[in-house]
Amino acid sequence: MVITKKHLSRRTALRGLGATIALPLLDGMVPAFAAVRNTAARPVKRLGAIYVPNGMNMPNWRPPAAGDLELSPILTPLAPVKDRLLVVSGTANEEAKQRLNEGDGDHSRCQAAYLTGAHAVKASGTNTTLEVGVSMDQLAARELREDTQLASLELSLEANELVGQCEDGYGCAYSATIAWRDANTPVPMQTNPRAVFEHLFGASGSTGKEARARALRLDRSILDSVSDELTSLVRRLGRGDRSKLAGYLESVRDIERRIQIAESQSDRGLPEVEQPAGIPADFEEYANLMFDLMLVAYQADLTRVCTFLYGREKSVRTYPEVGVGEPHHPVSHHRHRPEQLEKLARINTFHMEIFGRFLEKLGDTPDGDGSLLDQAMVMYGAGMGNSNAHDPLDLPIVLAGGGAGTVKGGRHVRAPEGTPLANLHLAVLEKMGIRAESLGNSTGHLPILSDV
Repeated sequence: MVITKKHLSRRTALRGLGATIALPLLDGMVPAFAAVRNTAARPVKRLGAIYVPNGMNMPNWRPPAAGDLELSPILTPLAPVKDRLLVVSGTANEEAKQRLNEGDGDHSRCQAAYLTGAHAVKASGTNTTLEVGVSMDQLAARELREDTQLASLELSLEANELVGQCEDGYGCAYSATIAWRDANTPVPMQTNPRAVFEHLFGASGSTGKEARARALRLDRSILDSVSDELTSLVRRLGRGDRSKLAGYLESVRDIERRIQIAESQSDRGLPEVEQPAGIPADFEEYANLMFDLMLVAYQADLTRVCTFLYGREKSVRTYPEVGVGEPHHPVSHHRHRPEQLEKLARINTFHMEIFGRFLEKLGDTPDGDGSLLDQAMVMYGAGMGNSNAHDPLDLPIVLAGGGAGTVKGGRHVRAPEGTPLANLHLAVLEKMGIRAESLGNSTGHLPILSDV
């Protein structure tokens, strides 16, 4: 870095024609006096929480022993980032269990409790109020919202309404999101990549015939709209920053291109609405695209808190990509039959392969004096262990990322059986620099992240 008396603002952005392209952290954004003193900028930590529905094939998930991590079959796709993984066994969510005379609804309770550690209240009589608890991601968002454009980003690969009842008297909101702003307020999750892209970068559009025709005539990307500012900025950057910026902008352009392709394939005959459909028909491409949006949101420091829902509980998505033509939920009720367990393992492993590629991209993306993976803490897991029994015990949880040097990876740790998952949430928040005395049914912090 060339040391001068000037530096770029950390929040420097490119602007043009309704678009705002935020920039990644560049060396030129570190004040000159910090460089003179040889003081590295304080690393920016990111928090992610990812949820997969319908439980897990636990024999294929669980590593064989505690200690140095030996990857199980389902975790094998994460081999390239093994040293950045902390697999946690033994945690539970007792608040997801059925209470006396409460009846069915295990799926809704398990999903609602995942980040809250709280019991979801079922509608009864004229009482349709939603009630569960604040989620750990939103506690982080409250503390970090002053530092970023967005307090948090919520992504989902399966839509579900926030209103109405969906499972045995439980409100649809319990299976539509994993993020809760407070005990009664679910945070909507976005499923449309175009809507997410425009949420991040500020453009707007319509599927009206005339608006779509104008867009086709212009055929202009968001990056094209800020080309003059971009050229001016590049002249001011050192060689290393130019390379970092070029890689970031290429990622943004690639995401935009993929959304346009999805739209060209799926928006024929759309009703006139305010946003075009941009959801790829192929599930793997859809998931990769949403993960890439999550990555650029981290990279540009648009937000430091993201939640990601692979699918809602009781999802009936099929996975012909891996030879499973049956709906996911019935497959998860395997009754310990080997052929059904094998199909469930295929689904679980397919999800993990997609997640693994995301982690590798985080590891390949420079950030500060390391990578985005070095600075992040991304929790991946399910609200059920044994899906056949709807069992919220011994939950399948993996924490990926270095937490800016606060998390020791390459390990499989067994917490005492029945340890509230909320205890792990409190420990993660503490590593984020956020002190929370309690969360849901927590009983204290879980001091395992840094092997203390």
